Amino acid sequence: MTKNHQSLVHLTITRDNIQLLSPELNANSPIELVDIIESKSPEERVLIFNALSQEIAVRTFEYLPFRLQKEILHVLPSQRVASLLNAVSPDDRTKLLEELPNDLVKQLLKYLSPEERVLTTKLLGYPEDSVGRLMTPDYIAIKMDWTVKQVLDYIREHGRDSETINVIYAVDDNGVLLDDFRIREFLFAQLDKTASDLADHKFIALHVDDDEEKAVNVFRKYERVALPVIDVKGVLLGIVTIDDIISVAVEEDTEDMQKIGGVEALNEPYMEIPFIDLMRKRVGWLTVLFFGEMLTASAMGYFQDEIAKAVVLALFVPLIISSGGNAGSQASTLIIRAMALSEVGLRDWWRIMRREIFSGVFLGVILGSIGFFRVTLWSIFSDIYGVHWFLVALTVFLALIGVVLWGTLSGAMLPLLLKKCRLDPAVASAPFVATLVDVTGLIIYFSIAIVILRGTLL
Repeated sequence: MTKNHQSLVHLTITRDNIQLLSPELNANSPIELVDIIESKSPEERVLIFNALSQEIAVRTFEYLPFRLQKEILHVLPSQRVASLLNAVSPDDRTKLLEELPNDLVKQLLKYLSPEERVLTTKLLGYPEDSVGRLMTPDYIAIKMDWTVKQVLDYIREHGRDSETINVIYAVDDNGVLLDDFRIREFLFAQLDKTASDLADHKFIALHVDDDEEKAVNVFRKYERVALPVIDVKGVLLGIVTIDDIISVAVEEDTEDMQKIGGVEALNEPYMEIPFIDLMRKRVGWLTVLFFGEMLTASAMGYFQDEIAKAVVLALFVPLIISSGGNAGSQASTLIIRAMALSEVGLRDWWRIMRREIFSGVFLGVILGSIGFFRVTLWSIFSDIYGVHWFLVALTVFLALIGVVLWGTLSGAMLPLLLKKCRLDPAVASAPFVATLVDVTGLIIYFSIAIVILRGTLL
């Protein structure tokens, strides 16, 4: 971060000093300019943006958060908006337009040149959250019979308009993708060799209708900086680059984290989402969980006779149900994340269940032993658990094994069940699993108590 950048952040921008500050502003990188623009008032932002050169303004606009992009489009002169929208890369432009109201989109499309308008409407025509919305048509395509010299000359001539030149794509006369090449393959090859001499015909491609989540997983698996996008006939339509995938991955992970916490996906930064929308997204799950916990009260009422006869059982209710809920929350979080990273799938359900059975028993024995030791230790120094303290300790021991085992199985299997039903596994949030296990945990606990304490306390 430059000294120039730091001074501009704290300096008030006015119509009187903007001309003098223009060279300093243009000397900053787009990332630094975003930081400067975010720190200013709306009036100052417009002055700054108008003072930037066309190239720097476009690059800076692409880095701005959506709310500032929308604000700037509203206040810039029509001519400036037109030049800006036409210069922004197609994938970034599509990402912006799909977030705007339809009326505003129709208005902004009028500012585009005929070629850019056709391209943008085509990209917007692909399914939402599909690879087609992410791709850009700006790539380098060559023919297999070109020599290395021809390829390098073509890159020098047309490479500036490409999203990336790290990967070069070979197509036939019909546009069908034949192979991809790293640019280094041409840089270190003899000039008279042809592209076909360097080809291995092994490439990874995304389909235009693939889900964004699948694209993220493919990028993670193959560690690519760019991937081609093809249609059902294998025709190369565009490419998706790693910067777009990183943005999608951050959005997906944020959405999953919010759902795991028992909140609907916000789709906007926390400090920018309207208060009413924030409450609406939070109250839904809280209401569902509240009704779920009401079942816990019903379960307690069902066993009220047992509790009346052996009040000591009520002392361990929070311990039992919280242990099961915590175990279930652990399991659901681990499985949801493993599914998001493609470490496990539906076909692995039996391996997961078997693993969680052993995990549940192991963890249950550890917690149960601690509970047993606790009751035993307290009984040495007091008579709080009465003369049948050993049976109470045994009840707690076995109940913890049962509840923790049930919690881990529920937490692990519920995300898989939701995935099987084509629902988002992240809906199996930690609070949801904990609420489910609370109810069933009480049933397990009191059922074991009835068996062990019958004829004594019950």
